[in-house]
Amino acid sequence: MTITLNNRKTQIPGREEMTVRQLLDHMRYVFPNIVVKVNGDLVRKPQYDEARVRDGDKVDAIHMISGG
Repeated sequence: MTITLNNRKTQIPGREEMTVRQLLDHMRYVFPNIVVKVNGDLVRKPQYDEARVRDGDKVDAIHMISGG
């Protein structure tokens, strides 16, 4: 499958779809505070195991960093 992840074309071989959690694991995004949008729709953390990412989707995975 080919998706646009953070404004970059990304290919994930052997997949037609996956959950948001599977995508984050595949990309090794383990940062605890991350905001995910699929096609502009916010996906909340409790939905990561249910929300689907499919071929052609646009995904934004933004690490939230705070500091002073």
